[in-house]
Amino acid sequence: MQNLRSRAPSQNSPITTRRHNCSPPLNPPSPAHTPPTTTHTMQSSFPTNHSPFAPLPQPGASDPWSSALNIPSQPSQRATEPTGPPPPPSDDNQKIYAWIVDLMVAGRTQTAAASADGATAREQALLELSKKREQYEDLALILWHSFGVMTSLLQEIVSVYPLLSPPALTAHASNRVCNALALLQCVASHNETRGLFLNAHIPLFLYPFLNTTSKSRPFEYLRLTSLGVIGALVKNDSTSVINFLLSTEIIPLCLRIMETGSELSKTVAIFIVQKILLDDLGLAYICQTYERFYAVGTVLGNMVQSLVEQQAVRLLKHVVRCYLRLSDNPRAREALRQCLPEPLRDATFSQVLAGDTGTKRCLAQLLVNLSDNVVG
Repeated sequence: MQNLRSRAPSQNSPITTRRHNCSPPLNPPSPAHTPPTTTHTMQSSFPTNHSPFAPLPQPGASDPWSSALNIPSQPSQRATEPTGPPPPPSDDNQKIYAWIVDLMVAGRTQTAAASADGATAREQALLELSKKREQYEDLALILWHSFGVMTSLLQEIVSVYPLLSPPALTAHASNRVCNALALLQCVASHNETRGLFLNAHIPLFLYPFLNTTSKSRPFEYLRLTSLGVIGALVKNDSTSVINFLLSTEIIPLCLRIMETGSELSKTVAIFIVQKILLDDLGLAYICQTYERFYAVGTVLGNMVQSLVEQQAVRLLKHVVRCYLRLSDNPRAREALRQCLPEPLRDATFSQVLAGDTGTKRCLAQLLVNLSDNVVG
């Protein structure tokens, strides 16, 4: 026992000192400085065609992958979570997440019977979530940040491409893809997901639908719902949205629908054109060449002539405001003095606009702007 006591290490023994040296320091050194993430300028890669609406080059932008994935610049920092309204009741909350799961995993099973059941579950999830988009304000955040959901929605859109030409879209297929488009509209409307939606160039997936010409009900419903997604983007009056749209062929697509679509589709299409004109960049783009101005002016003039018979107040309101905005450009104002449709100069629409004070005021201001006594 005496030998064992003599062998016990003292407080100053090397063993005790080595143990203290192995313990972590009280103040750990700061992590190494992380070099800043290098951003890359994204240039437009859209092909040049003979259309007067050549796409604008994209300005320098941050890395779309970093912004889309919400990656913080420092590994030790966390991105601030958005604070939204309180979640819905627990039962509704559980249903929403159950439908989200159905979107991600439905239809990916091995057997044919299970795959058919999964496809039905996904279709039902699309329907139910599209009904909830007005009731749950944070649904856009859940859709965007849930793994695989946006891919599933794009898969629904791409799956109907073979049915566009030759026209073979059924009412059932149109309703299903329109439910997916309604969820995309939800994402495009939310302030925290709109930029991510644009950086991913998701609106381009909708252009094949806008380019269709069939007047059957399934195609008309498909075009109208697709226009609703673009309309949700321009409602915010954001210059970045207008700049993105001008880098694509959205104006010729809207002009075609304004000529051949239904009244409701024409209304949404001219609303998009009006929002583009209200932005200074959009007005300068359309008035930059005579060919662009002529294309827009011709469609507006044809709409005025058709409105003489149809007397559609909603369409007329947007047409007048488009002409009024064009008159703010000096060169367009000179051209409008020669080509403004006569029904807008006389009292053709006085009875239609009897109860619309705002549109009557816009029409009167348009005529004042085009007066020869007004110095441009």
